[in-house]
Amino acid sequence: MTTAPSTTTDEAPQPAAPAPSKSSWASLRPLILRLHFYAGVLVAPFLLVAAVTGLLYAGSFQAEKLVYDHELTVPVGEKKLPISEQVAAARKAHPEGTVSAVRPSPEADATTRVMLSGVPGVGEGHALAVFVDPYTAKVRGSLEQYGSTGALPLRTWIDEFHRDLHLGEPGRLYSELAASWLWVISAGGLVLWFSRRRAARKVRGAKGRRRTLGLHGTVGVWAAIGFFFLSATGLTWSAYAGATIDELRTSLGQATPSVSAAAGGEHAGHGSAAGQAGDASHGVGLDKVLSAARTEGLGDPVEIVPPADANSAYVVKQVQRGWPSKQDAVAIDPADGEVTDVVRFADYPVLAKLTRWGIDLHTGVLFGLANQIALMLLAASLILLIVWGYRMWWQRGRGTSFGRPIPRGAWQQVPPQILVPLLAGIAVLGYFLPLFGIPLAAFLAVDILLGEIAHRRGRRSYGTPVS
Repeated sequence: MTTAPSTTTDEAPQPAAPAPSKSSWASLRPLILRLHFYAGVLVAPFLLVAAVTGLLYAGSFQAEKLVYDHELTVPVGEKKLPISEQVAAARKAHPEGTVSAVRPSPEADATTRVMLSGVPGVGEGHALAVFVDPYTAKVRGSLEQYGSTGALPLRTWIDEFHRDLHLGEPGRLYSELAASWLWVISAGGLVLWFSRRRAARKVRGAKGRRRTLGLHGTVGVWAAIGFFFLSATGLTWSAYAGATIDELRTSLGQATPSVSAAAGGEHAGHGSAAGQAGDASHGVGLDKVLSAARTEGLGDPVEIVPPADANSAYVVKQVQRGWPSKQDAVAIDPADGEVTDVVRFADYPVLAKLTRWGIDLHTGVLFGLANQIALMLLAASLILLIVWGYRMWWQRGRGTSFGRPIPRGAWQQVPPQILVPLLAGIAVLGYFLPLFGIPLAAFLAVDILLGEIAHRRGRRSYGTPVS
């Protein structure tokens, strides 16, 4: 989502060569205009896909509640059964695989989820969620589930479409490319919009390309902050830039802490008598484990993860991503039910908290429905900006061609004392954001080559007037 991801062609640069007395801005504006134009033209298709799929994803939360209402909700009863009985009912209906996690009913009318891993036919990294009535232990159905937010098949399909177009790791490059350029195009559009004369920004009474430009700029300015946010948060879990951000956070001591799952004390490794490691009946059992977590102040919603092996502890963690966030976690020794480690969200480093909140806001869970509506409005704004941008390109062609490009040579107007630091900054930025740097370098190489060819053929376009 971005402010002017489309091909905005603001007012054309003046043909005359800049005089030495010209301001720095006067020399930079044609360069920003050219970058904004070409970035919009070339990157807009990727942004359009991200916007459309993002719009669908923002609406998938409410759609999921409607489509899977039978599995997610139950009539409110008098008293909930022990969690161990609910898990036993799920295992009786689905003995395949192993219990990887349990989410007790967080609300009076919500089902309990028992997640099974290693189930035949369930995708790698996914789990089979068995939904149990907490009052009767009746199994109400089972669905494949993915991710920490418990996405069910509908939302999972849309999520993966938005993230990687169902192409796996190679497909993630499209979304990282969109996120890497979103803020660049947005920033360029903002600079160009505010540099125009106030009278030239007006939409009312304008016609043709000027009206399209006015609509494009006005919507882009209002949506710019949202686009910057989506770009920044989208990069935090991208393939390449995301890895760099993680390394930076770790080096600064700002990594997200995790609770130690090692069973402590002299009883470590002796808790397997009551069940097999990796099974929900391991050691003291789920009921005592949940009770111990409640004593530590972990309120719903929580997720219980059974020990991975005979030397591991139960891990109980809060999974509320809405506001206020509940992300506390405790480790509990399966031998005696004692708490061996505690991690509080309040103690997270600042960047770890900001990353958590940023991702949850980006995915529409931090503020629930209001968050999702805001994301849908941003996605719709981006779609409109792209359409208006391409329309302006067409209108620049005056109907004789599909748009005319911005003339080359804008960089020649920038004084060296500005151009050199600017190029150095772009180079550093391109190193940390490779899907910004590599496409930009490729564009410059192709542009220089085409310019040289045109020059040799006597059709050099440097300084060509445009209207």
